[in-house]
Amino acid sequence: MLKSTLIEATKAGAAEILRFFNGDFKISNKEGVNNLVTEADHASEKAIFEVIKRNFPGHFILSEETGEIIQDSNYKWIIDPIDGTVNFAHGIPLNCVSIGIEQNGEIVLAAVYNPHMNEFFFAEKGKGATLNDKPIHVSEETEAIKACLVTGFPYTYINMPNGPLEIFERFVRKGVPVRRLGSAAIDLCWVAAGRFDGFFEHKLEAWDSAAGYLIVEEAGGKVTDHQGNKFSVYQHKVLATNGKIHDEMVAVINNQKEL
Repeated sequence: MLKSTLIEATKAGAAEILRFFNGDFKISNKEGVNNLVTEADHASEKAIFEVIKRNFPGHFILSEETGEIIQDSNYKWIIDPIDGTVNFAHGIPLNCVSIGIEQNGEIVLAAVYNPHMNEFFFAEKGKGATLNDKPIHVSEETEAIKACLVTGFPYTYINMPNGPLEIFERFVRKGVPVRRLGSAAIDLCWVAAGRFDGFFEHKLEAWDSAAGYLIVEEAGGKVTDHQGNKFSVYQHKVLATNGKIHDEMVAVINNQKEL
């Protein structure tokens, strides 16, 4: 019931993404530069909420646009109704619904759906990860210098010491391809699928990483903070890799090693 509700809610949100995509919709700006929210974000969130509340009205919800709907429950739904809103607003089909379900403080179910590419990523704790119901696995690359990486740049403190630009430069100056797609949830899923070997980001929120984090781990990858410590969706810095280049990535990120 929990799994089927997650799938239904994710698809309901995605249907709203497709309904509004490349159409006319209202766009407003939240705090900060280019921190957009659209009419479609709210419509997707509403559709997701309706499915959850119909099936599990007593569950806690944390969603990007609404914030917390506090309930006395062991279950928390962590929702990004559109991850990659700037892409969405510009007609770029790299955006998705991202939902992770936390039980007693641990992410146990995850779904990320990019309806433009019809790619539905799913994971259940201890049962592996899938893309459109087929098992996925991280890559086998063992050297960071040969890796294909992906990152994102936050809208705040981009010039911080050892920040996004400095770390980006350490890799690209050595010829390492580093992409920037504009959706952290998709970035994480593409690490899980073996398309990227690693992903690093300085400022993610729980709704950005909750689902993708479990999908990477269930695909055989590793997710930590930038120091290599145990990851929590409630802290900002994320490093996700195939596991084989993880320690090397930690060393480069912390300027302890040159490629």
